[in-house]
Amino acid sequence: MSTASTRLPEGRYGRSADERADRTLKIVGSVLGALLLVLVGWFGYHYVVENKISAEVITFDASHDAVKIHLEVRKDANTNGYCTLRSQSADGTEVGRADFRFDGHATRIDQVLTLRTTAPGTTAELLGCHAD
Repeated sequence: MSTASTRLPEGRYGRSADERADRTLKIVGSVLGALLLVLVGWFGYHYVVENKISAEVITFDASHDAVKIHLEVRKDANTNGYCTLRSQSADGTEVGRADFRFDGHATRIDQVLTLRTTAPGTTAELLGCHAD
């Protein structure tokens, strides 16, 4: 006994629309994946290699008209730049902001800075550091 085949003869009617759509999706997915990989690599390179300054607020002590901030900066040997610090009051209003410059050959700077405020500050926040 023989069974009838339900498949179409090979190559007789061309490729099906599903096969063409699958191939197109594979190509588009490969291109988008490669672009994503390049984008992640670019951001990673600029974050790791181009970021020559990093800093953190160790502690702070707020008084009525100033905030004393213990700031630690790590940088490349000949990099000069500045860090921007700010203080806010209890209701979130900014009461002080200043840029603190640093230069020299030291790779680690550990310093206590005084940020003058217009009202009692309750926070000390490092907004960022930038190289010149």
